[in-house]
Amino acid sequence: MKKTIGVILIILSLVLGYLGINKFSNSGESVDVIGIEISVENKKEKTASYFYLGFAVVSLIGGVVLLNRKS
Repeated sequence: MKKTIGVILIILSLVLGYLGINKFSNSGESVDVIGIEISVENKKEKTASYFYLGFAVVSLIGGVVLLNRKS
């Protein structure tokens, strides 16, 4: 049972990491107008991406710990 939960946590961490990276990369745009670069950032989306990445790290650690336990 613990191994199943560990595998689920590792898969969840991969999904959350992918979503976090996508949100982070899509949080800003830039436009080049007459040689001047104008950029805009969405701070709420960037903050959400940090939460996704943080939860991904926590679930990965939890999954690895559950898989490495003996019993």
